[in-house]
Order: sequence, then structure tokens, then C-alpha cells
Amino acid sequence: MNITHHGELRQQQRGIPSVIIDLVLTYGSREYDHQGGVTKYLDRRSRKTIEQDKGREFVKRYSNQMNVYVVQSAIDGRVITCGHRHTRINRH
Repeated sequence: MNITHHGELRQQQRGIPSVIIDLVLTYGSREYDHQGGVTKYLDRRSRKTIEQDKGREFVKRYSNQMNVYVVQSAIDGRVITCGHRHTRINRH
């Protein structure tokens, strides 16, 4: 996982495990923010795919930590920041 210093700090401050970041990057839906970034998050379809690949027990174990978003650079794919989702992601 290629992550900026800022992204690393935010991940640590917000207590988001690396396994969750990896899941979001691998399975997450994407929404371009039109400012050079891509916001990725886990929606219902993503969670179903994770359950098919990793199993129901895996999803149960991490389900309370899956409401996160990850912002990646659209240029080089580095993780810029991450956080907990409290509201819906605006889709354009």
C-alpha cells in the first residue's frame, strides 16, 4: 500500500486498521472528486463481494469498522487521507 505521510497520520489518529484500508482499495466503489482525487468506500455490493471472497466470519469480525472512506490520488494512486463515514458519499 502506497500512502502519504498525511494519510498515515490520519489512519493512525482515526484508528483505522490497514486491513480495512486494503479492503476499501481492493473492493471499494469509487467516486471522483474533480480535484485530483478518488474517494473509495464500501457499499452494499462491495461488502457482498468481500463476503464471497473472504467468508461471512471475516465480514462479521470487521463489519463495525467498514464504514470508512479512502481518498487516493488520481495521478499516482497514493492514499492521501482516510476517515470514518458518517454521511453518504455524494455521487455525481
